[in-house]
Amino acid sequence: MSTDAIVLLRDDHKAIRKLFREFEKAGQDAYATKGRVVDKIIEALTVHTYIENECMYPEVRKLAPDLEDDILESYEEHHVADLLVGELATMKPEDERFTAKTTVLIESVDHHIDEEENEWFPKVREELGRKQLQEIGARMIELKKKAPTSPAQPSALKKTIDAVIS
Repeated sequence: MSTDAIVLLRDDHKAIRKLFREFEKAGQDAYATKGRVVDKIIEALTVHTYIENECMYPEVRKLAPDLEDDILESYEEHHVADLLVGELATMKPEDERFTAKTTVLIESVDHHIDEEENEWFPKVREELGRKQLQEIGARMIELKKKAPTSPAQPSALKKTIDAVIS
């Protein structure tokens, strides 16, 4: 298995987008299916944004300071996703705005993934060597083991609060 940070993040993106498509394919009144899929989306996004915010972004910011604007935008996009995830975690699939809120989350995260993969990752790969990306990836793998899986966990809440006051 590769420890290249970009490869690991692309794998996460692929799994997250698969969940998005599952949600979109569920029927309008498929509340149980939508609820299960959204629970998986919440967990996947909570873990993913945690490892990016706690490891990938700070490391790239330190090693490639000219990419700071991209990183700051990514932090803000994560913050928006965190807010929506936090709200969805308190809702029932039957709630009037559940599907609409999930759709907005999907659209926002799809946009973020496209920007990362098409614009940011190539810049990062150009700036950082293979060895640095493998070292970051190895740290991300370790961090993932203890990453929060729910937006209500203290480490996930801290990440959300840090985004507001930083």
